[in-house]
Order: sequence, then C-alpha cells, then structure tokens
Amino acid sequence: MAQGRILSIESMGLVDGPGVRTVVFFQGCSLRCLFCHNPDSWAKEGGELIASDVLLKKLLRFKPYYKRSGGGVTFSGGEPLLQKDFLLDMLSLCKKNNIHTCLDTAGAGVGGYDEILSLCDLVLYDVKAIDSAGYEKMCRAKMEETQRFLEALKRIRPETVVRQVVVPGINDSDEYMKNLKIYIDKNIPFASSVELLAYHRMGEYKYHKLGIRPALGDTEEMDKAKAEKLWQKYFGDYKNPAVQANDDLGKLREGTDV
Repeated sequence: MAQGRILSIESMGLVDGPGVRTVVFFQGCSLRCLFCHNPDSWAKEGGELIASDVLLKKLLRFKPYYKRSGGGVTFSGGEPLLQKDFLLDMLSLCKKNNIHTCLDTAGAGVGGYDEILSLCDLVLYDVKAIDSAGYEKMCRAKMEETQRFLEALKRIRPETVVRQVVVPGINDSDEYMKNLKIYIDKNIPFASSVELLAYHRMGEYKYHKLGIRPALGDTEEMDKAKAEKLWQKYFGDYKNPAVQANDDLGKLREGTDV
C-alpha cells in the first residue's frame, strides 16, 4: 500500500461535491496563490503520514452517509496531484468499494494525469488566472503544468466543475469575466458548471500563526452579492446537477484530526 501525507480530514463536508462527503486534505502545494487560506498545507514534509489501507478504513465508516445522500470522497489540498502514487492508490481503492470520487485541484502536479482522471467521477478544477502573466502574478509559479493537466482533462473528460476565486480589484471586473468565459469555452467546453467563490480573509489567523504576512494585505473581502451578480450575468446558463449549492462561499475548510 502507498503512503501519503494528509493535513486533515473533514468528515461531513457539504460543499466540495454532491451529497455528504469526506474531504481529505492532502499536504503539500507548489503554488503560492495570493488568496490562499491554507498556508499550513504548503510544506510537502508536513501533515501526518498515513497508509492508503488505513485511510480507506476511515472512509468506509461513512459509506452509509454517502449512499443515502449521493455523496462520496473528495481529495483536496494543498494539491493532491503532487502525491501521485498515493492518490492513484486511494482512487483505485474507492472505486473498488463503490465510493464516488471527486478531485479538487489546481492541476499543478507531477504528471500521470490521464490515469488519475480516469478514476475520477468528478473534478473541481480551480482556475487561478487565464493567461501566463496573470497566473505568475496570482500563483507565483509558471502556468505550463496546469496547461498539461488541462490537455489530459480534455482527453479524459470526466464531469468537471470550474471554480474561480473572485478578488476585489484583481479579477472582479466585467472584462475579466468576459475573458474567463471565453477561456472556459475554449479549454473546458464540457464543464457542467462554473462557480465564482468570493475571496474571504477567514484564514488570516493561519498566516499569523506561521509568522507569514498575508500576500493580499488589507484587501477587502469580496462582496458576495456582487459575485452572485457576476455569476448570473456570465455563467447563469450553466446547469449544476452534480454539485450542491453553497450559500456560504466564505466557509473555511477545517477538518477533524486524522
């Protein structure tokens, strides 16, 4: 069995895929997104080391909830694609045990994407920016890896929901939203839904705890009503049969101890 590093587990998640879900937050991320609210997930050597069979036993305890609600397991992060072998093992084990699988990712991993995506029932794809310059500014990383992931996503075409965090003064304009729609229509035309997530500051305490200055400084939180209006104007024609509506876009992802 493979081993992986896990930051935390949320046992009764309701916003990262359909139904009641267990959300497994992988440790480690190569991006440093300006709006990140989980800086404790960055270090690859952090978290708790766990074997895939041990994690599966934890997940199977909640299988009755998955069955009744149409839920399952969501692998999030950090960036789960960085732990390719562990992720593949977990996806395979979930499939063998008839557990719905969802991958929440920015597409910044280490390859093996076709095999991984073939085991995913749903992908929540986080768009960071729509061009190289914007991506480097937002993520402090190059865009090439996520472009490689997008090519695999086009080949395998699992059900895909696109997510975009909306930050005041950076990407909350009509011009950006028009270009975001063009970007999605070109690169992910098979997307079943688009979600605009309002930037919040609820994770700032983590930065202070780690002695890190938040990259966005005093940037105000995104007005949720404005984010909703932008969604209605540009993406309201998207249907969303698979993902439960989330009224609390500012919910901080916290899980129970592994």
